[in-house]
Formats: sequence, C-alpha cells, structure tokens
Amino acid sequence: MPNELLDPGARDFWLMVGTALLCGGAVGLERQTRGKVAGMRTSILICLGTAFFIRLGLAILPVGGDPTRVLGQVVSGIGFLGAGVILARGDKIMGVTTAAVIWILAAVGALIGAGFLRAGLTATLLTLLVLLGIEGFENMARRRGLRGSGMHGQVDGD
Repeated sequence: MPNELLDPGARDFWLMVGTALLCGGAVGLERQTRGKVAGMRTSILICLGTAFFIRLGLAILPVGGDPTRVLGQVVSGIGFLGAGVILARGDKIMGVTTAAVIWILAAVGALIGAGFLRAGLTATLLTLLVLLGIEGFENMARRRGLRGSGMHGQVDGD
C-alpha cells in the first residue's frame, strides 16, 4: 500500500493529481486575472508540490517516516515563499493577500495529499469565495472612508 500512494498506475494517484491541478488552477486563475505575481502556474505547483510531499511522507511511514514532520516542514517552508511576496513601499504593505493565498494553497495541497479530496475542494471553494466575495465589502468600506489597519501604515488589498 505505501507504494500505491505514489504509483502512477493507481487510480488514487491520478485522483490526487487531478484534484491538486483543479484546486491550484482555480485559485491561480483568480489571481492571474487580477495580475498578481502568483498566478496559475505558481498556484498549481504549490498545491501539487505540497500534495506530493504529504503523499511521500505517508508512503515512507512504514519504514520510519513521520508524515507529521513532513507537514511541519511544508508549513515552515511555505512561510518563506509567502514572505518573499510581501513588499513595503512607503507607507503601504503589499502582497499580504498573495502570501495568504500561498499559505492556503499549501493547506489545500496537504488535504489532497493526505486523501481528503472533498475537504481540499471545499477549502478551494471557500478560498475563492473570500477572494471574489469580500471585494464588494472592501469597496463599500473604502467608499465610507474606512482603511486597512497595518502596523505602520496601510495594508494594500492585493
């Protein structure tokens, strides 16, 4: 069974790959249409890569592997990737939403890699709901003069 987790001849392998491609692609399409730095390719690769790492952690479990350590390292590593997209320009902080999207894409990939495909799809739908649905509330707040509350300035809703 551990070998089946990463066997391209197994149906479950391709379900995992397809779900990661679909989820990463859906979030990436939203980001790309807005001209953000983490578009479709980046989003798909984050989701798919995380799913593979989690699968690998599960596959090596019988020979002394620990999938929780793999997950912990993915979470730390993805933080560095997310931090790389955050920029400070004058009194504005940009890229925070993109960093959060990178973080949630890793979580989606981890769910998918661990075999929780429906949870991964649900997390993707919730992410898209936030990215697409909250914008109306943000625009209303801007019209009323409310602004983001960054520690040292305005946080730009990238």
